[in-house]
This record gives sequence, C-alpha cells and structure tokens, in this order.
Amino acid sequence: MGKLKKIIIEKWLTENGNSYQNVPLFWQQFGSEIGTAPIVVVNHALTGNSNVAGENGWWKALIGKNKTIDTNDFTVIAFNIPGNGFDGDYENQIDNYKDFNAKDIAQIFWQGLNELKIDKLFAVIGGSLGGGIAWEMAALRPAKIENLIPVATDWKATDWVIANVLVQDQILNNSDNPISDARIHAMLLYRTPQSLGLKFNREKSVGETNFHIETWLLHHGEKLQNRFRLASYKLMNHLLKTVDISKNDLSFEAVANEIYGNIHVIAVDSDLFFIPDENRESVKLLQQTKSNIFYHEIKSIHGHDAFLIEFEQLSKIIEPIFNTQKQPSYATQN
Repeated sequence: MGKLKKIIIEKWLTENGNSYQNVPLFWQQFGSEIGTAPIVVVNHALTGNSNVAGENGWWKALIGKNKTIDTNDFTVIAFNIPGNGFDGDYENQIDNYKDFNAKDIAQIFWQGLNELKIDKLFAVIGGSLGGGIAWEMAALRPAKIENLIPVATDWKATDWVIANVLVQDQILNNSDNPISDARIHAMLLYRTPQSLGLKFNREKSVGETNFHIETWLLHHGEKLQNRFRLASYKLMNHLLKTVDISKNDLSFEAVANEIYGNIHVIAVDSDLFFIPDENRESVKLLQQTKSNIFYHEIKSIHGHDAFLIEFEQLSKIIEPIFNTQKQPSYATQN
C-alpha cells in the first residue's frame, strides 16, 4: 500500500500542440483495491508529491484508516505532476517548463485514470496548485466527478498570483542560490505578518546575529534546496499562473455550470495568496444558476498554509462529504 508505481502514457498532446511519447506518470494508491470502493483523487501542491497518507504522508491527518478520508472505505489515488522529481526520474525532467499549463496536467491525470480503467470519481481534492488542477480536471470531464473540493486555491490565476509567479521565476532564473532564495520569498506569501509575529515575536537567541524569523526562513530555503530540483521548481511555479477553467469564448460560469457534481470551495480567511474574496465572489456568482455549490472557510492566523496546519477545521468541513459514501455493495454496482 502506498508503493510508488508507474504508468507509461504513450502519447501526451499538450494544449500548445506539442506531443510527448512514452511519458512516465508516477502514482500511489492507498486503501481499498481499485474497483472495490469509491475513488478519491488527491492532487498535491507546489512542493508536494503523491505520498499523501501513511507515516510520512503530508495529509496523513486527513487520509488513512479511520481518518476523515477513510482508506477502509475509499480507494485513494495520488499522481505526481510529471517533472516534480519525487520519482527520482531525472532523465525525464521537464526543462521547457513554459510549454505546459495546468490543463495539460489535468489531462494527463485523466489519461492515467483511463489506464487504470477508472471512469468516475467520488471526489477530487487538492490544495493550492493541486486545487487548481482539480478545477481543471472537473472542467475537462464535467460529468465524471461527484464532489470537487478545491482548497486554498482558485479556478483562475489572479493578477496577484501571476505577479508573484513572475517574481519567483525571476529569482529562479537569476539568483546565485535560486531554490533557497525563491523559497524564502514564497514563505512570506504562504504565511501572514500576524502568524510570524506570534511565532517569533522579534526574538533572537543570546549571542546570535540573526532574528529567529531570519533563521527560520533560511532553514526553509536550505531544506527545499536539499530535496527539490531547480527544473521542478520552475515548472511547478509556472503552472500556478496557468490555472483558468474558462476557455475560448466560454466564461467561468458557463464552464462551471456544466460540472455535474457538488462543488465545495474551501478558502482560508487570512490567505494572502489565493485571497478568499475571489472565492466568495465566484461562489456567489455561480449560486445564481447552480444549486450544489458550497462555500466553506477555514479561520486561521496562518494564511495560505492553513490547509497544511488547521487539520481539525478542514476535517470538520469535509467529513460530511465523505460520510455520505459508505457503500458495501459498491463492487457489484460497477
């Protein structure tokens, strides 16, 4: 359970017309065997990966046996975004990162599910970039997802997100210490001044030059540098600005109204990156024409990263969704 597996996607055609052959798509499975229980797909964020449950799982507080997303009752599948490096497949790193967008990633995830002979999903959930890709997955196959759960994200990249992606890209391409420096900047988007003030209180250790906040930021920069590749960071950062489910002449409302399943938008009240006002406005707009869209809010001092901190609140929000699906006869229905 949870072992890293590989699917070979024979042909991946991106939106800009580029074709890639024999692309390795790495994934992990937790819980029941495929075909015996409802399927939940979990999409990872910028520096995340497919290891969502188990001892080192980044969402292990939510996913596992007798957890909110109970692996006794669900089959949980998580894909790695191609090029994120978690697979250790450095030969297939993506250098031309600006050729890809979030819709391309959603498409290859669907291709992976097709290879696994999975046609319908009980839920797709993801935080930050993963939530944006969840929106894109629903837009591509609007009748295939029963519950869309985007967390601390948006259906589109705002000007604010696009601007910060540019700053990150400039750092990644021009700094002498690109991963560390980019991460230091990014951490200030993921937390709030109030959160940092509460945590560090302008303190520094006796005899130390750096304030605790400086030491903490430098540590996070160094930590990511030791486990993440530059090519991966460039790609993941770029994908953030490409999320947009509106297409061609179709508006957000037109595309979202085609989504058959329930949409549970979960925002963080103090998020400085994907600001909650954008989510509130989108939900209010869509509620005029769609009855099964719901808005939920995590209350936290910690900002964007609250989706990785406030597990109790997030659990209470999503628990009713996953408690509705206890299907002992599921295998006979398929």
